[in-house]
Amino acid sequence: MKKKLLAFDIDGTLLNSEKRPLESTLVALKRLREAGHFITIATGRNYLLAEKIIKELAFDNYILSNGAIAFVADQQVYSNPLDKDELNRLIQYADDQKLEIVYQGIMGNKRRSQHLAGRVDRAMKSFGGPIPEWEPDFYQKQDIYQALAFYTEEERAQYEGKFSAFRFVRWHSEAVDILPVNGSKAHTIQLLADKYHFKNEDIVTFGDGDNDKEMLKMAGTGVVMGNASDDVKAMGDYITSSNDQDGIWQAVQALKII
Repeated sequence: MKKKLLAFDIDGTLLNSEKRPLESTLVALKRLREAGHFITIATGRNYLLAEKIIKELAFDNYILSNGAIAFVADQQVYSNPLDKDELNRLIQYADDQKLEIVYQGIMGNKRRSQHLAGRVDRAMKSFGGPIPEWEPDFYQKQDIYQALAFYTEEERAQYEGKFSAFRFVRWHSEAVDILPVNGSKAHTIQLLADKYHFKNEDIVTFGDGDNDKEMLKMAGTGVVMGNASDDVKAMGDYITSSNDQDGIWQAVQALKII
């Protein structure tokens, strides 16, 4: 069989609704490796938040922070941090608006302030993440690969469209990811595909959330989990069962990848 590049989201895809991988998912990953396919995680989490899953599921390739960082064979091969001047402008605006911002470096998340703490708590707990510690000058100490902002869809016009270097992608009813304007999971998957000589028809992506839409659409085959919204399902080529119902295993068998 022709070798494929397969990219998997974590939350709602590799993990079930109890934040654990199904046994069928573990078997699928094992079979894919044995068949010689290139498999990678593609997540909005940074390394700190993804580390447990990376190790437990034995990944040595992983795309983090919605495409801003990529590792192959545990070696960093790509980096696309947020523009520092525009980040400074965003922070000042957020301070004026009393908007909570969380900085995301490779190894840590820190909070800018303590406004609207309830929103931060609810959004972070939705995927089992810890509540970031308060460290307002964290962004001055290291590169920031994405930021998190905590506002509702109804408040979107207050913040979006004001920062040309950034994209805003919703992942929770009260939270968005702030990404480089040229950055996404799809962009970095394509970089790896080019680097390792995979044609588009040999790219297979698996996801369930809004931040997976682009990679589902760009892939030769976009596999959408059954637990995804109808809006996300419209972006894919194949809809499998949910993350609680052996969705990954069923998809790789139905598509004859293993």
